[in-house]
Amino acid sequence: MKNKQIAIIGAGPAGATAAYELSKAGYEVTLYEASNEVGGLSKTIELWDQKVDLGPHRFFSNDTKVNKLWLEVVGKDYHMVDRLTRIYYKKKFYYYPLKPFDALFKLGIGQAFLCATSYMKEKVRPTKQNGSFEAWVTARFGARLYSIFFKTYSEKLWGIPCSELDEDFAAQRIKKLSLFEAVKNALFTKKNTKHKTLVDQFAYPIGGTGMVYEKMKTQIEKNGGKVMLNTRVAKVNAINGESVSIHLENGEINTFDHIISSMPITHLVNNLPQVPADVIAATSSLKFRNTILVYLKIEGQAVFPDNWLYVHASDLQMGRITNFSNWVPEINQGQSSTIVTLEYWSYNEDEIWNATSKALIELGKKELRSTGLIKDLTISDGHVVKIPKCYPVYGKGYKEPLQKVEHYLSSIENLSVIGRYGAFKYNNQDHSILMGLLAAENLIKGTRHNLWEINTDYEVYQETSTITASGLSTE
Repeated sequence: MKNKQIAIIGAGPAGATAAYELSKAGYEVTLYEASNEVGGLSKTIELWDQKVDLGPHRFFSNDTKVNKLWLEVVGKDYHMVDRLTRIYYKKKFYYYPLKPFDALFKLGIGQAFLCATSYMKEKVRPTKQNGSFEAWVTARFGARLYSIFFKTYSEKLWGIPCSELDEDFAAQRIKKLSLFEAVKNALFTKKNTKHKTLVDQFAYPIGGTGMVYEKMKTQIEKNGGKVMLNTRVAKVNAINGESVSIHLENGEINTFDHIISSMPITHLVNNLPQVPADVIAATSSLKFRNTILVYLKIEGQAVFPDNWLYVHASDLQMGRITNFSNWVPEINQGQSSTIVTLEYWSYNEDEIWNATSKALIELGKKELRSTGLIKDLTISDGHVVKIPKCYPVYGKGYKEPLQKVEHYLSSIENLSVIGRYGAFKYNNQDHSILMGLLAAENLIKGTRHNLWEINTDYEVYQETSTITASGLSTE
């Protein structure tokens, strides 16, 4: 197939990785990207003479295949970052992962007793499982801790009650973590006691997380591939069960031997020809959540120590705060100011999504000051970035319609679907990179990896490893 032409739609982590691997193997690759930069949600932008990401996008994986690729691309241009994240709740900051004595002191004896009682109640008479996030988390932490440390944040993120959120979100993001394991992690520091999502150090590129995909772009072009920025794909055409061409918004039509799509699954299906009515109906039930990023320029340094914080306060609309000065010094580029980013989530019809940048900046200023994090430091500027369709919404029972769509798309020859948008999976970077790797392997080696099975809860069965300051470690 090396003389065949491959199209990849979307230059996020999944699409860029697929294009990178295929171009290395000698394939004729064309990578289409609607925006003016590669990286998707993991891109890095220039702002106020500094570099910032679209939120706190750290990279961490135990998958040796993924880690080797990351190091191959990044080289030595990274540092290890000590992670500090906290939860903001009722004017107090709790370490995350929870430290029992810290939480006990800040909650107070009375509240801590109620949390412990609620937890023990679940051990005696567990909450009946009904497929919801609420029931899943309550059974593992107790109703009191669920309401304090899970409910408010999750409902901000998804815009639906936790009773309507599918347990898959908990199973993938919280996995087997329980209160007992949180206590154990706090008291014992052995590597094998640490929960995967609670790693306290991670590798970060000196040019921002988007540097990974910029380097991929450079190599793709050196290998003879094409990277078409500012080129939006309108639809994929399929005839007799085979994907045959890509139609661009400018009217141009290009034919390929294989198409790898990471465009939103809803857009892909709704614009394919002759899609069965039941598949269209299933697709209509799949929803995405938008993100609003409010960047604020703070005149000062060492503003607060966290990489990012989770905002569990119900009286604040923001859900997460990132301080880019606490990642690697290179992205600050010698500036004396600090860039802080506030995240808000919404649907298209929500008032906040349609608010002006000026109104959003004023909201951000007010909410950030109310936390006490920046004290009386001056906020000298603001900037807003709106990102549609960031998060696939795991509404309760979403799997049934998604499986119908997956089955239909799998029946189209010469079409592979990958990425957070493309496969409707709440991926981290490493999961999307793995999807891109395996999609490329299917073409290069003739393997038959089921790309739909790659998800945030996939288990690494082959050799495991981590990235350290000196490179790859398999200890």
